[in-house]
Amino acid sequence: MAKKEKLDPETEALIQWCTQVETFLVAGGATLAQAQEHIEEQVEWFTDQFYEGLTPEEAANEALL
Repeated sequence: MAKKEKLDPETEALIQWCTQVETFLVAGGATLAQAQEHIEEQVEWFTDQFYEGLTPEEAANEALL
């Protein structure tokens, strides 16, 4: 079995934030698969939003515009 790589706290926070964004995208009408795909395709944009301090809800709302 491969060892799990320990992520740094900042990366863990970003992943948790994206998971929360996913929830808001689904609430806005996307399927879970669509939300995940969109985040993966736009990962740089979402990462920027995270570092700019947007809440997951604000980022999802921007993405849904």
